[in-house]
Amino acid sequence: MKYVFPAIVRLQEDVGGYHVFFPDIKGAGTVGANLVDSLEMGEDWLCSRLFEMEKEGENIPFPTDMNDIKHNLGDIVTLISTNTDFYRHYYENKSVKKTLTIPMWLNKEAERANVNFSQILQEGLKQHLSVN
Repeated sequence: MKYVFPAIVRLQEDVGGYHVFFPDIKGAGTVGANLVDSLEMGEDWLCSRLFEMEKEGENIPFPTDMNDIKHNLGDIVTLISTNTDFYRHYYENKSVKKTLTIPMWLNKEAERANVNFSQILQEGLKQHLSVN
């Protein structure tokens, strides 16, 4: 899912970086060493938080209009976009180990034929579930 949310970028002199937070999203946000780093980290934080909200079935708020964002003098108000589909693909596409049981004779035949058990299982599951 694609999202665009307003962010506030605030200089944090005490930590030597920029704090990025999203008024519409609960959570602390993130800090970057410089402006570019903070925007990149803000995008990553937003994506991971929205991904978590999607997984938990939480309602994702409608973004506030940038002009209505209350902020301090010197803050930067900007829009940050992200796509949780990319995040989901990265994190949910990791392999997981499964233990299965097959007859010994079938195991011997498959090993003789140099069968890749994981690949065959994945192909079979995809076909059975009608997914790509």
